[in-house]
Amino acid sequence: MQEKELIPHLYRAEFRKITAVLGKVFGIAHIEVAEDIVSDTFLLAAETWGLKGLPNNPTAWLYTVAKNKAKDMLKHDSIFNQKVVNEIKYSSSELHEIEIDLSGKNIQDSQLQMMFAICHPGIPAEAQIGLSLRILCGFGIEEIAVAFLSNKETINKRLFRAREKLKELNVKIEFPPEAEINKRIQNVLTTLYLLFNEGYYSATRDKVLRHDLCLEAMRLTYMLIENESTNKPFVNALLSLMCFHASRFDARTNPKGELVLYDEQDTRLWDRQLITRGEYYLNKAATGNEISKYHLEAAIAYWHTIKNNDEEKWEKILQLYNKLLIIEYSPIAALNRTYAVSKVYGKEKAIEEAEKLNLNNNHLYHTLLGDLYFTVDPHKALEHLNQSLKLSRSAADKKIITGKIRKLDLEKK
Repeated sequence: MQEKELIPHLYRAEFRKITAVLGKVFGIAHIEVAEDIVSDTFLLAAETWGLKGLPNNPTAWLYTVAKNKAKDMLKHDSIFNQKVVNEIKYSSSELHEIEIDLSGKNIQDSQLQMMFAICHPGIPAEAQIGLSLRILCGFGIEEIAVAFLSNKETINKRLFRAREKLKELNVKIEFPPEAEINKRIQNVLTTLYLLFNEGYYSATRDKVLRHDLCLEAMRLTYMLIENESTNKPFVNALLSLMCFHASRFDARTNPKGELVLYDEQDTRLWDRQLITRGEYYLNKAATGNEISKYHLEAAIAYWHTIKNNDEEKWEKILQLYNKLLIIEYSPIAALNRTYAVSKVYGKEKAIEEAEKLNLNNNHLYHTLLGDLYFTVDPHKALEHLNQSLKLSRSAADKKIITGKIRKLDLEKK
């Protein structure tokens, strides 16, 4: 691999690891310093390797340079030195003896501990996702801005406020006590769930970035499974859910990049290996007595990977949605349930169920009713589709809705 290709590859793979370790050494209040040291290390690599060629072990070179830069700052920057002494557990004499451990185990532990620190309920969900992308996934500010359909200035401000809030709350980079893990891990799982959804349902046209967001969410969830204290049934259920959804990633868009609805997907594009992995983690989740929303959503996603036996499939999906709404009600889950109702009991019953929801400001609500009314009452179908078009913000959604309206016009003729 050439230097021009290697450095971006290493940046994505190693930035997060070194930042997590240095962040743990310096404390959450100085996480930006850790990021700056790692960024400077990669800048030096680009300059040095371009002139002298690649070292024998590029990763070891990065680790050594980053460690030396961190130690130099601890030894020679008296202002920073004193801040660290005052804010974390070290004394001034101990600071000079700190060994920066970049072993595989410490990297893994540091990343997990950083995950719990970043996913703190004291900061908004979007800030948790942003910090996760930056610190745990090694995404650049520009990539994060694209993912959020925002700009670099807005993202920098958001991350700055989040870091300041974590500092104000004196959040520690550490594992919660065993007794608190089940409580604290729920916030971590919510962040990972939202991170995955940001990729899977994102309006960005950058398919590679969307795919990367999903893979990073899966990687972080797998880290929780690898750790004995966080390898819980509901964590396995979440990874199972991600696997099932990711298995249909390539089938969700056509060669032009346009969204393809579930009923129209080419099932040959479904990734059978990911489906098998999803089944494996769903089986692993079937221990203990607790059923979480992730169990039920994973089971729903599993049935969506079944190609045949429509009658049994949609009955199972409907039953699972019924249970999901009891555990944790959400308007979108209720809306999705009505689609299953249409498959089991017909469109008129589904219309009755959908209209009870009264989600008049949601474009998906009107899109669904447009579909349900399509053959029942074309006039009402057109009303709902036009309303959906007005409410929709995504160009991809607008294109799908416009296609439905065009098809309806042709049917009426």
